[in-house]
Amino acid sequence: MAFPKTFYRWRPHPWHGLDAGEEAPRVVNAYIEMTPFDAVKYEVDKTTGYLRVDRPQLTSSTTPTLYGFIPQTYCASRVQELSPTSQRGDGDPLDICVITERPINRGEVILRARVIGGIQMVDNGEADDKIIAVLDNDQFWKTAHDVADVPPALLERLRHYFATYKLVPGQPSDVHIEQIYDRTHALRVIEAALEDYTEEYG
Repeated sequence: MAFPKTFYRWRPHPWHGLDAGEEAPRVVNAYIEMTPFDAVKYEVDKTTGYLRVDRPQLTSSTTPTLYGFIPQTYCASRVQELSPTSQRGDGDPLDICVITERPINRGEVILRARVIGGIQMVDNGEADDKIIAVLDNDQFWKTAHDVADVPPALLERLRHYFATYKLVPGQPSDVHIEQIYDRTHALRVIEAALEDYTEEYG
């Protein structure tokens, strides 16, 4: 008896074994690593695909939204070209922040996210963009289609979090938030990251 096409004999790697979604780049799959309830920075281990504890959050702020990445994306030369003050891509999957009305208090979940914009961040010379999206079937956010549809206070929380989440007391920061961009630019960044992934991993 043959297994169904969607059956995985072993757990798929969330970066390489999942896909970006049939409607990418407009609506994408997002693998969530962190929630607003987490005081510890979690990251997917690139070898095993399991969540690894990276570090306790260095400041008192926590991520204002769900935070993870889009599968089968990679930030290399094409992403860097869309971030003119950067020198290279960061070599990681493309990060995504997903806004929801109802709290989701656990990571390692997959959801469909509707892209509305992004944050152009440069970290130590590396393009480290953060796509901004809303949970696709969240009725509270059903009219949100661009960053202009999000309260400025929430965008400022995102900006502040990423500007400060790597701060170490007594040491200078080399993280720069260049701009918050609209949906049109965000779609270009996702397409670039999908192409960078195909070039790197086939």
